[in-house]
This record gives sequence, C-alpha cells and structure tokens, in this order.
Amino acid sequence: MGKIRTIALDIMGADVSPESIMTGGVMAAEDLGDKLHLVFVGKREVIEEFVNSQKNFPSNISFEYASHAVAMSDTPTEGIRKKNSSIAVGLNMQKEGRAGAFVSAGNTGALMANAIFICGRIEGINRPAIASLFPTTSDERPTLVLDVGANVDCKPSTLFQFGLMGSVYASLMTGNTSPRIGLLSIGEEKTKGNEQVVDTWERFRDSGLNFVGNVEGRDILHGKADVVVCDGFIGNILLKFTESIKGFLTIKLRRQINKNLFSRLGAALLTPFLRRQRQTFDYSEYGGAPLLGINGVCIVCHGSSSPKAIKNAIRVASDMIRHRICENIRDELVLFSNGNKNGQEDESKNNRSRLLRSVPSTDER
Repeated sequence: MGKIRTIALDIMGADVSPESIMTGGVMAAEDLGDKLHLVFVGKREVIEEFVNSQKNFPSNISFEYASHAVAMSDTPTEGIRKKNSSIAVGLNMQKEGRAGAFVSAGNTGALMANAIFICGRIEGINRPAIASLFPTTSDERPTLVLDVGANVDCKPSTLFQFGLMGSVYASLMTGNTSPRIGLLSIGEEKTKGNEQVVDTWERFRDSGLNFVGNVEGRDILHGKADVVVCDGFIGNILLKFTESIKGFLTIKLRRQINKNLFSRLGAALLTPFLRRQRQTFDYSEYGGAPLLGINGVCIVCHGSSSPKAIKNAIRVASDMIRHRICENIRDELVLFSNGNKNGQEDESKNNRSRLLRSVPSTDER
C-alpha cells in the first residue's frame, strides 16, 4: 500500500453550502479509502452539525477548526487579514507539513494571495498560474490552458514559465513525455500577435521544449497542442466562454426537440449520445484547477462546485502529491538555469525534450 496522502479541504466561503462541499469530501474519502486522509477545515459548529447528520461517517476524515471564512466579496487584501480563516488555516497546514495539498472553492483572489503569502512561490517562478483542462475532439487527451485568471498582465519571461510548468504538469499527470506547447495568438505565423506574444515566441523557439508555435482559439478544442499558454486576461475569457457552451447547446437542443413528434423520437434514440456530449463540457468531470508555481499543491475549485466536482478536485490533488509536481517544476527550472544542454557539451546527453526524467509515475513519496 502506498503512503497515505493528507489533503486539507476548505468547506467555507463557496457559493454553495458547506454541506455540499463536505458531501463531496465524503465521496472522495469513500472512493480513495486508506490512500487518503482528508481534513475538513472550517467553523466547528458547521462541521459538527454535518457530521452528526451522517449515519456512516468515514474514519479517514478529521477536522481542523477555523473561526473565520473569507467571503466571495472580500478583496485579496481583506482575505489575507483574516488570519484564522479556513483558507489561511488550510494553507498553514500545508506549510507546516501537516497536509500535502489544499483544496478550496472559495474566493480565488484571496486564495491566491494567501497561497503566495503563506506558502510562497517555487524559487525562480515569477508568478503562479491557474491551469485548466479543456475538452478536445480527442476524448482521451484534453488540452491544458494556463493562465486562466491569476495574472491579467504577463511579461514574456512569465509566459514562458507558464509553458514550462504546464509541460511538467501535463507530462506527469497524463504520461505524455513530450507535451506539445502552443502559444495562443491571432494567427499561426510567428509575426502574428502583440509584442508580448512575439517576444514569448522567440523564447519558446530557443528553449528545446516541444514548441509547436502559435495556435488560434479554434485550435484548442481540436487538440492541436497539449499545453496552451496565454495571460490570465485572455485565459479567463476563454474559460468562461467554454463554460457557457454546455448551457447554450442544452437550450438549443431542447427547442429543436420540442418542435414536433419526430424530433422527440429522434432525441429519445440519441439520449445516450447527448448525455455523453454534455459531460464533455461539464467542469465537474475535471475537478478543480491547480495553482501552479506555488510552493505546495493548491487546487482552485469553481465557487458553485457540485459534490462530484469536489470529489474529483481531491482526486487531482492526490495525484499531484503522488507525482511530486512541485519538486519536478523546481528541478526543471534548475535545469533551464544551467542552459538548454544542462551543462553538457555532448548534445546526446541533453534531456531538454524529456521532462519525465527524475521521478517515476509510481513514486508514492
């Protein structure tokens, strides 16, 4: 049996009730069993009321009490000032080594600010980035897009680091040893885009990473790249637009189905297919989004996350611990600081195109 992974779950501050968040936690505790030690972090009275209402409460869940919660309306600065909030308590558990990851559906700005303030950034990282998986026409291989909201403005050096972190994450989490990296722009040609994009293109070209050049918005859902890099302003617009597709298609299909009897009969035959397609754009299938670049594992969940989404976010956090994502990002930065050839004059010893080099996927530390 592998090492037990301890994950702190923030139950406060989401758009949904704490009971809904804890229900997702119970689902994860039951699914992962003795591989997981889950810690509910929140107000004592809220946790106790929920636990007392359960008939068979999992034995692999414990509690860490926090007297305050960060509201969605709080600014990042206000979120930092609440020293005993569920966000601060959970992140401090990770900093102190009492948890290997932190999962929250609370205020994203406050979560990011507290993560930087408490855990700090990985040495050499300019800014952390929120990475999100987007569905593609290849059902088994989604595209990782970053940043999707943490940084509105980014320098070329920061965008390059996003690509590096995304490549490490994709390689370890999916087993793809050489993820294709694309830079989001308004055209495929290297001269297309603003000054920021053109300068970033040059950095990627000379890096030795598997850079496939510029990609356009239409290329993401077609899986032209495994990792797509952009600033948080563009990325968040892209994320919110993609989240709207499911609702848009549902409304349009219902209108067409209700037009006549033949449409309803056809829909009945297509129901299994339509249900699978709805799941394609269901964010709960992917869980939460990792905040890469933080000196720890931090998963950002949608404020209205369902219990299923919380369960899957905990699963993602567990996998990140197992694959030692932070350590591998740190190692990759060290290699880049020594040049693309890692200090080796013999080009045959250059491992720039092979990110999975230091930790096997079965590592349980």
